[in-house]
Amino acid sequence: METSNNKFEIIHETIQKTNNTLSVKMLCEIAGVPRSGYYNWVSASEKRTEKEVQDRADFELILLAYNHRGYDKGAKGICMQLIHMNPPVIMNVKKIRRLMKKYGLICGIRKANPYRRMAKAIKTNNVASNLVKREFEKYGPRKVLLTDITYIPFNGEFCYLSTILDAFTKQILSYVLSESLEVDFVLETVNIMVEKHGISLSADTIIHSDQGCHYTSCSFIQLVKAKGLRQSMSRRGNCWDNAPQESFYGQMKDHIENRLKTCTEFLEVKTIIDDWMDYYNNERYQWELAKLSPNEYYEYVTTGIYPLKGVIPSADEANEEGN
Repeated sequence: METSNNKFEIIHETIQKTNNTLSVKMLCEIAGVPRSGYYNWVSASEKRTEKEVQDRADFELILLAYNHRGYDKGAKGICMQLIHMNPPVIMNVKKIRRLMKKYGLICGIRKANPYRRMAKAIKTNNVASNLVKREFEKYGPRKVLLTDITYIPFNGEFCYLSTILDAFTKQILSYVLSESLEVDFVLETVNIMVEKHGISLSADTIIHSDQGCHYTSCSFIQLVKAKGLRQSMSRRGNCWDNAPQESFYGQMKDHIENRLKTCTEFLEVKTIIDDWMDYYNNERYQWELAKLSPNEYYEYVTTGIYPLKGVIPSADEANEEGN
């Protein structure tokens, strides 16, 4: 459907043609628009040019944010990346979406996970109670830790990724990529997490998983107990009981899928995973985390110092202004 502006533009182009015999009045009548509207449109030509120049300059900034580290971003991700630039760029999401649409910048939509979940858990009596009950963010940082395994496809085969995610800050506290599904790499993930973050853990800290055979194994149960953690498990076959971890894997695979297609060796996959984890923890800003990255958000909630203070209001400041 043509807008008035489109019609004014067509009239203007027609008037400029040397073989045109129609007047402005006649063309406006044919197009069904008022002459006054056309003349107003002509007089605003300079302003439209200025706006186009400004839109183009703003879109260049959007492109810079969109392409940062090579990972696609939606409008909110671009908004947060702009805020974290040096110097910061403040641009609202509505404007970003408008310019993305105007210049044809499209962010891929999350696809359903094409891979099956981990092989069905071996039937065992070593199943822990569901202590979390989907209250992932109720208790604060380092209180609910989520762990799982996912397949990483490359070159017609698979390797396997084990991670531990803080359900409150969304940080990946540790991860191990393995060429085999032997239980050792899951145990190593716990050991690395305790080594790096043990000082911030407490006797109340829960490590939550599905009922996969790795997590019901005696070696895993003994390790969790030895590290002073409490064990919790999802209900059988209920992926929503570990939803933030599932969501993380989905997002990660969407972003690294094309890179994995070029991999022929395990070490190449590991380089991609290492880069993604660094990007995710430090520079993948999340709207729900006060527009901060997971690592920034942890610092914010533990110190009270908002990294973007003076650039944009923190959630607390925004609430105060609203009261």
